[in-house]
Amino acid sequence: MRSENFTFKDENNMGLFVYKWMPDQNVKVKGIVQIAHGMAETAARYQRFANTLTNEGFIVYANDHRGHGKTAGKVSKLGDLGDDGFNSMVENMHGLNQIIRFDNPSLSIFLLGHSMGSFLLQRYICLYGSELKGAILSGSCGKQGVIIDIARLIAKMEIRKIGRSGKSNKLDKLSFGSYNKFFDANRTDFDWLSRDDKEVDKYIEDPFCGTVFTAGFFYDFLGGINSIADNRQIKRVPKDLPIYIFSGDKDPVGKNGKGVLKLFKTYKKHGIVDLTYKLYKDGRHEMLNEINKEEVNSDVIKWLNKHIE
Repeated sequence: MRSENFTFKDENNMGLFVYKWMPDQNVKVKGIVQIAHGMAETAARYQRFANTLTNEGFIVYANDHRGHGKTAGKVSKLGDLGDDGFNSMVENMHGLNQIIRFDNPSLSIFLLGHSMGSFLLQRYICLYGSELKGAILSGSCGKQGVIIDIARLIAKMEIRKIGRSGKSNKLDKLSFGSYNKFFDANRTDFDWLSRDDKEVDKYIEDPFCGTVFTAGFFYDFLGGINSIADNRQIKRVPKDLPIYIFSGDKDPVGKNGKGVLKLFKTYKKHGIVDLTYKLYKDGRHEMLNEINKEEVNSDVIKWLNKHIE
């Protein structure tokens, strides 16, 4: 696998750091996978998965979202995405997609979003789905109801108290504090991510992972969650866009599979023709970093190869 990095600027002159992984020169290139990473992590964590994809002939692009990784630049700046963070991340994803399309006009582009990135992708396909060959949602969830409205009200109160840029331990605890309760004999606060202790430890040891985010981020993100549950927006998703949804059936983000099934049924109700989902038994939130990651990788590759033809 070959790699290079670059930075592009969005309409607000913010520099977005991008990882690009490419197949070795003796491997025929057949398509592109763009990755949107999750909250409180970085695109660098997808290098191993990118190696699998490049071996199969896919070029991989992944930017660090605003407020994350090398786009944030410093640990002290993590978690602050500025104004309208949710929609700004979606537009940044599209900005990178346009660069990819310009540089590779003959290749099809798939977009994979994990966790927060999957919710961004749900919005993305409402706006720009016709530009993609397919969408892959990892660690996602369907409509979550009134709880989001309540949480957003709390976020609004937090903004009044500590400001948009204030780091909110309260909202962090409300969002993630209950996730570990599903698992006995917790070793760390992040056991809900994976059954693989080594992967959990790597996450904890990475200074760019696991940070507490700002009240402004939570307010914007929760507003974005509401927007992707709006049936008027979901109707904008192209009916012929292939969508693959996968998750662990013990992922608290996906409500132990129930939220994933709700998302699948929502897309099916709205007439998505090529729609697939898979729940992995006992799998947690990061299936690409789970103990059966080779199986997960293989399933993603099979889906990609089926749809690249």
